[in-house]
Amino acid sequence: MHDTFTELRPEQITDNPFKLVGTDWMLITAGNKDSYNTMTASWGGFGVLWNKNTCFIVVRPSRYTYEFLEKNNIFTLSFFDQSYRSALNFCGSHSGRDCNKAAETGLTAIESRNGSVFFNEARLVIECRKLYYQDINPSNFIDSEIDTKNYPLKDYHRMYVGEVLTCLKKNK
Repeated sequence: MHDTFTELRPEQITDNPFKLVGTDWMLITAGNKDSYNTMTASWGGFGVLWNKNTCFIVVRPSRYTYEFLEKNNIFTLSFFDQSYRSALNFCGSHSGRDCNKAAETGLTAIESRNGSVFFNEARLVIECRKLYYQDINPSNFIDSEIDTKNYPLKDYHRMYVGEVLTCLKKNK
């Protein structure tokens, strides 16, 4: 695909998924090279659903990336080593409505063969096709503390389930 990346099967990813998402964080990116946005996320997961390798991500409708997820069927998850923590902090605390996050952080956008965007500096990239979405419904919380602790503004996420299309590992 790209000289600096090698394609893997999802089963070849050796990262611990809890560390990968919850500790290391990821950039969720949607759109194409001419018009995209990215945001930092630390909630999501991976597994098998509907006999497909899948991921799930959650994005609040107030986020600029939400608009791009709604308009595009493909999105990417980019994971970085710790030297990019400040870039992830920036992308999680600034809106793409107000700045060019890639330019501000020095990240280099690359277009995938499916027309989506990921970053050359990532160590691992997972490209996904949207399969399903569901808005978080507060009446379905069994543990009401989740609602009170995570949604004081009642700004509930939309969950997207994506089929894993491509996994890329950065060549050393």
